[in-house]
Amino acid sequence: MIRDVKINSYQFLVLVILFTIGTSILTVPSALATDAKQDAWLAAIFGTGIGLLVIWLFITIALWFPNLTYVQLLEKLFGKWVGKAFSALFVLMSLIYASELLYYFGLFLNIHMMPSTPMVVLSILLAGVMVMGVRLGLETFARTAEILIVVFFVIFFILVAFISPEMKFENIQPVYEMGTKKIVQSSIFYVVVSSVDAVVLLMIFPSFINKMKQVKKSFLLGNLIGGIVIIVITFLSVSVFGVEKTAGEIYPSYELTKRINIGNFVQRIEGLMASLWVITLYFKTTLYFYASVLGMAQILNLKDYRPLTLPLGMIAVVLSLVIYPNVMYQQHWDSTTGNSLTLSIGLFLPLLMVVVYAIRKRTKKKEIEINE
Repeated sequence: MIRDVKINSYQFLVLVILFTIGTSILTVPSALATDAKQDAWLAAIFGTGIGLLVIWLFITIALWFPNLTYVQLLEKLFGKWVGKAFSALFVLMSLIYASELLYYFGLFLNIHMMPSTPMVVLSILLAGVMVMGVRLGLETFARTAEILIVVFFVIFFILVAFISPEMKFENIQPVYEMGTKKIVQSSIFYVVVSSVDAVVLLMIFPSFINKMKQVKKSFLLGNLIGGIVIIVITFLSVSVFGVEKTAGEIYPSYELTKRINIGNFVQRIEGLMASLWVITLYFKTTLYFYASVLGMAQILNLKDYRPLTLPLGMIAVVLSLVIYPNVMYQQHWDSTTGNSLTLSIGLFLPLLMVVVYAIRKRTKKKEIEINE
């Protein structure tokens, strides 16, 4: 397998931040407010904490064989055929989620900005840039992320500063009314979309990173910073809109920016929030696609993954157009089948890997003792 030029730990940190924020910046506040009510921001805090434990699990597994990707690790632990079967499920999940994010992109722009433009055109536009990013290689993709992360946080801090005067603290009171059990249960959706699905990053971590000393810190810190951004957005949404409106909006953080009005001059700047979302959405989509393409190439034992980018990109576009018949079905699928798929591949499978690794390690130790 021809490997890409390796990236450094800071570039990986940036990719983790953008992946963690991903679609969550628009969709998570509404989902958390629906279940946790005014404690939605606390659910985001709990979710971030639980997510860090999941990331720690991924780090532990990846460092067993630091030169292998997740697909290669599955085959090493479970054997050739069982490992390839699990790998195929992992690749399928990654491709489905890349297609899902293409759907999100097309739907959002079609509703809010380009109602006269067919969704297929919007999906093809993002898919084209996605395929281009993967074909150019991980190093080029990561360097682009280094530039755009600065743009992201500049716009983010501007929006937070402008919307802060609209906050009403009575909207988040009484604090902790829902109780610990309900808040933790509500945070599961956020953990799934921000941390559990980060299992796709094991196709990069740590085999494509050149500084192993800082790589664990980069993974954890990136997930934490991304979580803090979601906590802030969720807190602002609930404190400005209140529970009912936050829960009732599909994209509450986008609607949030419509409230900005500084001296009747700075207003209607929701395009800035849209630009934040497009940045994070692009990188999350491309990371999913990169994992699916590289994983497929490794399953098939190909020397290079690039010939697969165009056909899989075309499949992703088609899937994005047929994956959901409507928004209601999409929300139901995400909360049921989508969560189950992610938990199966991103949490239960890694836990099974821990069990298998422990058994094999103990068996090998006993064999060494017997031979001695």
